[in-house]
Amino acid sequence: MKAKFILLFSVLLIMAPFAVYAEPQSPVEELDNISDQALQMVKLHRYDDANRMLEHFSEEFLLVAGNGRPFSMDELRIITVAHDEALEAVGNVDLGHAERMNRVTKFRLVIDAIASTHQPLWAEMEGPIMTVFNDMKTAAYEGDNDQFHSNLNSFLAMYNVIHPSMKIDITPERIQKVDAKVSFIDQYRPQVLQEASSQEELEALESDLQNIFDDMTEDEADPSLWWVMISTGSIIILTLSYVGWRKYKGNSEKTRDVQKERKN
Repeated sequence: MKAKFILLFSVLLIMAPFAVYAEPQSPVEELDNISDQALQMVKLHRYDDANRMLEHFSEEFLLVAGNGRPFSMDELRIITVAHDEALEAVGNVDLGHAERMNRVTKFRLVIDAIASTHQPLWAEMEGPIMTVFNDMKTAAYEGDNDQFHSNLNSFLAMYNVIHPSMKIDITPERIQKVDAKVSFIDQYRPQVLQEASSQEELEALESDLQNIFDDMTEDEADPSLWWVMISTGSIIILTLSYVGWRKYKGNSEKTRDVQKERKN
């Protein structure tokens, strides 16, 4: 009972700082929340519900834009295209679940990039993207045709998902340079497999991508949130330590009981 009380108390303490500092959502944050709900519906295969969330997004977006939120022309175009693709995906019964997920995820990442003031969600794709890129590069150097094409296709699919949201945060000139390298590698696959000079494009693209991800993740967390993170982490550690100690004590008591029974 005491352990349950401490767990409940810890949860309340964890939630308290967020309750105190919680602020009303801005219109753009509400749009971000709607896009997230749409993605969650797709994850659960609830495509009709996802469709309703996307339609609701369209209505709210028109209100936000009409009330003077200064979206740039590029942002409006990127949002509109990503939204139309997501809406078409959830309503297309001929598309598989994976493709529906990709298109709605693309839309979700775009809205997050618009709403984020710190590290955007698309930057969290660094791990899987760079992993499959390294596998592709290794296959190219080893002349492994099948693995090269397979990994390149996977890379292109992931790059396509984050590309619109990247354009929200990265300058057009920088994106164009990366796109040119991606297009070259895709279009001249045989040369990349066989020619050392073409393989240099792999090294250049890897460097460009890594620099972009590094630039997006170099910002540290808001200093005002450090005490929340520290206090929350301390509470979790203390709680887990207490629960672990109770479990250890319980196991020790059971062991002593068994030993007493054997002696008797």
